[in-house]
Amino acid sequence: MAARKGRRRTCETAEPMDAESRDAGSEGPPQVYLPGRGPPLREGEELVMDEEAYVLYHRAQTGAPCLSFDIVRDHLGNNRTELPLTLYLCAGTQAESAQSNRLMILRMHNLHGTRSPSSEDSDDDEEEDEEDEEERKPQLELAMVPHYGGINRVRVSWLGEEPVAAVWSEKGQVEVFALRRLLQVVDDPQAMAVFLRDEQARVKPIFTFAGHMGEGFALDWSSRVPGRLLTGDCQKNIHLWTPTDGGSWHVDQRPFVGHTRSVEDLQWSPTEDTVFASCSADASIRIWDIRAAPGKACMLTTATAHDGDVNVISWSRREPFLLSGGDDGALKVWDLRQFKSGSPVATFKQHVAPVTSVEWHPQDSGVFAASGADNQITQWDLAVERDPEAGDTEADPGLASLPQQLLFVHQGETDLKELHWHPQCPGVLVSTALSGFTVFRTISV
Repeated sequence: MAARKGRRRTCETAEPMDAESRDAGSEGPPQVYLPGRGPPLREGEELVMDEEAYVLYHRAQTGAPCLSFDIVRDHLGNNRTELPLTLYLCAGTQAESAQSNRLMILRMHNLHGTRSPSSEDSDDDEEEDEEDEEERKPQLELAMVPHYGGINRVRVSWLGEEPVAAVWSEKGQVEVFALRRLLQVVDDPQAMAVFLRDEQARVKPIFTFAGHMGEGFALDWSSRVPGRLLTGDCQKNIHLWTPTDGGSWHVDQRPFVGHTRSVEDLQWSPTEDTVFASCSADASIRIWDIRAAPGKACMLTTATAHDGDVNVISWSRREPFLLSGGDDGALKVWDLRQFKSGSPVATFKQHVAPVTSVEWHPQDSGVFAASGADNQITQWDLAVERDPEAGDTEADPGLASLPQQLLFVHQGETDLKELHWHPQCPGVLVSTALSGFTVFRTISV
């Protein structure tokens, strides 16, 4: 069905099992499961994974689930495709008690690719495979610091050579933590021992702002002005943070005024230093310019961008496009050159529950990913058109109802919250859910 050269369109299920099947007791061929579009699973049926649809697939758990995380850019190089992979994450927990929460750095390494199904092996081959399996086991190192209160959102930035994380706490404050030491100790077992013994309990944020008067989720570092930060709360207010000499921040107490309900997400423009976008539970998306006074800074508004809450937005680094996801399950693409019209240039409806995360691919301008409360992660490509000569729809008529631009459906997670493309490892997606972290790359991207 995909007409784009080199792009394979796949709608697969993902569970950590060995084969693809929709019916454990059936003797017939396996069927593709289409959430919300085909019959529900019957008794005795189960979703299993087609490993041939994945180049890379790993899962990890950290104890308490993490509502939010960010990928830490590292010094291992860009455009890394050689396996095994190493990557670094910064995440925050949502534990059952406030004092049980942690801010953590994860180092995931020895991440090998999926293996093609093996044929029948001899005993010698089986022994070699066992040794090989041991060498291929993925590894995880964690450096954690105490955090009082659940962490709603985490975003990482580099201030020169200093990595920092901005953290939205459910207790109503936004904190900034230095990450250099945590990144050091996940690479060095001896340093980790010293850290655990002498330092871990004493780590404190380097800056805290409690002026929001309540909790929030929206948070974004500027990619163009190091240290410039936006934070938005559930009280409809947005505050601008400006870095000061000496590694601190000045937070403007005058909020940007415009939204009438909770500010759900914020995105700085990747091309203009002073422009940002916001979305809200009031169903609107707004474009702002900080050169104006906070009460007059809203320049453009689409009042009813979605039917209900607009949960997440992503500003493309390669095209003048803004991507949004809402409680209505819709994904919408907005051309900022036509934003005044109030109409998106594309709307996609595959998710059957609220969209929880969206992000443009960092290198491929037409590609994006989304996650939803329906436990789907979807991959899309705006450039794909259906090949009229392809026979996929004849083999499975259910596929004909899918949007042409839908490349891949990943399932198998529970209560999906957030996803990010790795900026240095093309095609690698990381997600967090109640069921833990998943790192994968599909054959489609």
